[in-house]
Amino acid sequence: MQIDIATDTRTNTLGSLWMVGAMAAFALEDSLIKLAAQTLEVGQILVLFGLGGALIFAGIARMQRDRLCTADAISPAMRLRVGFEITGRLFFALAITLTPLSSATVILQATPLVVVAGAAMVFGEKVGPRRWIAIGIGLLGVLVIVQPGSDSFSLLSLLAVIAMFGFAGRDLASRAAPRALSASVLGFYGFLSVVMAGVFYTLWAGQTFEPLSGGAALYLMGATFAGVLAYTSLMKAMRMGQVSAVTPFRYTRLLFGIGFGVMLFGEQLSWSVLAGCALIVVSGLFTLWRGQKASAPV
Repeated sequence: MQIDIATDTRTNTLGSLWMVGAMAAFALEDSLIKLAAQTLEVGQILVLFGLGGALIFAGIARMQRDRLCTADAISPAMRLRVGFEITGRLFFALAITLTPLSSATVILQATPLVVVAGAAMVFGEKVGPRRWIAIGIGLLGVLVIVQPGSDSFSLLSLLAVIAMFGFAGRDLASRAAPRALSASVLGFYGFLSVVMAGVFYTLWAGQTFEPLSGGAALYLMGATFAGVLAYTSLMKAMRMGQVSAVTPFRYTRLLFGIGFGVMLFGEQLSWSVLAGCALIVVSGLFTLWRGQKASAPV
């Protein structure tokens, strides 16, 4: 038993470190995309970023001898996943380029709360009254940040909210996706969705592609590798440690996102963002704790 406990502690520690690394890489990816947006249109950024990530994951899938084109890849759940991925990626890219990175990152952290609520409504998972209250408090935190009805309210702040619901839908669709699809295949189609998002937005906005400067090219290359590293690290974290042990470390993305926002873009944190952040984090951790307690054997 002592060996088992020691092994669990070690794997949970390593899993938590992978999770922290994943969140740091995601925050770095967001920052580099925001920097690239200073000279490039969002549609072009998404197309080039998505192509880079898709090619990398296609190469990984080939090395692992995973087939990219199968019946499972075009299943209803995967088509739904792609649709939600396009929504989440497009609107979050717009959010981090048009609004402060720190506030967009904070709003995104309410995604797990929406996933829990969606799992109850779609998959019939049991969610007790305390967790419903916590979900409501977390969404209240989003309203505190957005501040609808106030003089400081901006419609642009809704971009991150739409992205949050898009990513929540993607996560729910991923649960229904065929188990036979490997992480590399899911990564390939995830980045391919980014390309589609970029194409759709470019056509809708009537944008044109501009020649890449040296700086923009470096930002996009860095964002691509950071995105692939983040996705890979996230998969390692979830497969290595216990979900209850590693999932709370998702919230470290707040620290990295806010840190990059302040240091790289000179953003200042308002009391509304800090208060909303506290509500989202506390409610998210409570929801996770109650979920693990409810599923624990008696």
